[in-house]
Amino acid sequence: MAATHTDGRIARGNQTRQLILKRAVDIASVDGLEGLSLGQLATELKLSKSGVFALFGSKEDLQLATVRAAIKVYLEHVVQPARDLPPGIGHLWRVCGGWLEYSRQRVFPGGCFFYSVSAEYDARQGKVHDILAAARTNWVTFLEQSVRDAQAAGEIDTETDVPQLVFELAALMEMANAESVLHDEFTCYDKATRAILNRLRSVATDPSLVPDSP
Repeated sequence: MAATHTDGRIARGNQTRQLILKRAVDIASVDGLEGLSLGQLATELKLSKSGVFALFGSKEDLQLATVRAAIKVYLEHVVQPARDLPPGIGHLWRVCGGWLEYSRQRVFPGGCFFYSVSAEYDARQGKVHDILAAARTNWVTFLEQSVRDAQAAGEIDTETDVPQLVFELAALMEMANAESVLHDEFTCYDKATRAILNRLRSVATDPSLVPDSP
């Protein structure tokens, strides 16, 4: 009976933790990670403040957990939908198109979570900066590997400067996000789509491999 009681308490704690983090990622995408408050979250979600503080020992713990939760959502919406596609331009485009849709659909109300919060911490030091920097590195590395896989599949010119191409693709995606969030308009996603497809066409061994439109 004691074990059952303990298991139930752990399960409830995990559910409460997920509830808090679901709200925290939304708040942070708009107000930043500095905008998070354990007390405010407890009040807003009608939870015991002592219970919330027991789940997250400090504001920094909450911030780090929020970033980890956002990474899971990001992977679900941007990376995983392309995982079953074979290596090539189609896979690379699916990732880029998925990123644009992730931002366009406001999976996070503030647009791309990582674009929003990275500006807070890019010049700082500490654990929060480090986890955000690592997430960025992992994203760029994933894009670069996707390009190299497409090269190995014979669909992207082997002479292509991979880091330069990835830099340009990421810049186009992030500009669409920034413009849309700032001006509350969505035509920038269509512009970014056209620009990305044109850039992919310029490095494709066979331009017909790149769709004319999404």
